This record gives sequence, structure tokens and C-alpha cells, in this order.
Amino acid sequence: MSDRVRTLWKAAGASVPGAGHVRSGLPCQDAHVWKLEAGGALIAAVADGAGSAPCAAEGARIAVQSAVEQTAAVWRVGRPHQGDDWNQVIRGAFATARLAVQSAARSLGRPSHDFSTTLLLAVATPEQTAAGQIGDGAVVARWDGEELTALTRPPRTEHPNETTFLTSEEADAEMQFMLCEHAADGLALLSDGLQMLALKMPQGAPHAPFFAPLFRFAAAAEAGRTEEQLRAFLQSPGVAERTDDDVTLVLAVRQLMR
Repeated sequence: MSDRVRTLWKAAGASVPGAGHVRSGLPCQDAHVWKLEAGGALIAAVADGAGSAPCAAEGARIAVQSAVEQTAAVWRVGRPHQGDDWNQVIRGAFATARLAVQSAARSLGRPSHDFSTTLLLAVATPEQTAAGQIGDGAVVARWDGEELTALTRPPRTEHPNETTFLTSEEADAEMQFMLCEHAADGLALLSDGLQMLALKMPQGAPHAPFFAPLFRFAAAAEAGRTEEQLRAFLQSPGVAERTDDDVTLVLAVRQLMR
């Protein structure tokens, strides 16, 4: 089949301030970016800026933009297939994002930890699905319209709210990487504000009653209104009452076009 009849992704993303940030008058410090590439590839990233970092929102924004742009550039030049190739692609994207954040910090005369942020990155192609993560949050893939797999998940830490950031010294060693030799038909990236709703903790397995209606919504949503409706869901009482943190969700479904 040719690309034009093989794969069509419907995707949307939203980042909204958590209830705690709203009460404190703080802005949303999460960020997300997603884009479609030739060959039926979806590239998406989510970042959660550290609440204690004065430039967290900017760090998150730079991280997602840099990671997605770097991954897209590599995809256009030579599409990876082997596990080692994908590992290099994902690690290269994280390295590029880290350098971009550090460069922004230097330009303002600030230490890089002022821009502390987590980073999640996923690439879904018609043949494979790859993901990487530094920090908390999760990347969840759906197979065959039903089965859910956490490609990455929140790391188990000794203390609550403890995590690793993109610019941390231990970031490379603690980066998660996963490659599946399957084409996902659904993909979700979420920041840690949604963890307690979306995942069965502490193991971090996807909670099907959370994801199933969201994937149905993504498939049936009216064009042009998906992000508005997704934002409304993230700001709904059902979400706001269960988390004080900023929340981000990138949601995508793959459809075969004949």
C-alpha cells in the first residue's frame, strides 16, 4: 500500500494548569508538541517543568520542541528500523533537548536547573513504536483496538514527588527506552498530573477504564474541536478534584485509509 492510503493519524494535545496552580496564581508549567511526518509517522513529546524551578515552563517548552524537531529531522534523512538505531534516535533527541535547555539558561545567565523539566518522547510508525522518558509521566500504546501497554512508566522512587530531570547528571543513566515491533493504533502521552487517574499504581500499568473512552473520543471527535474538547476534559471536576498538578495529555488514534 502507498503512504496515502496506509495510515492517517488523528491527534490532539492539551496542557492545562492544575488546581493547585490555579489557586496559587501560577501558570501551567507543562508543554507538549506533536507532528505528523511523511511515511505515516507520528512524533509526540510531553514535558513537565519542575514546580520549584523559576523557568520551568520555558524549559518544558524548549524540551518538547527541540526533541520533536530533532526526531523529525532524523526521520526525514534515514528512517530507523533496528533497535540500536532507534535507541540512538531517541537518545539523540534527548541530548539535543538538553543542549537547547542549557543554551537558553546560559543566554539568560541562569543555572540550567532553573529550567528543570521532565521529557517524554514517542514515535509511532506503520511498523514500529518507540518511546523514551526521563522523569515521571507515561507513554501508553494501544494495540488491535483494545490491548494497552505502558511503553514507559513513572519510575519507582524512595520519596514522593522525587524525579529525574532532563538536565540532571543521572538523566542518561535513568532514561527509559522501549521499542515495540508492532504498529500501535492508539498512543497517549501524559504528564504526572494524570498518573493517579490513568495508571494502576505503583506498578504503572494502564487503567483501561480511563483510556478506552478517550481513544473512542479521539476517533470520533469533530475535526477542529478535538483539542478544545480535550482541554475541557482535563479541566473538568472529575480530573481537577483528583490532582493539584498541571495536566497534559497527547492523544492519537491511527486509522487505515483505503
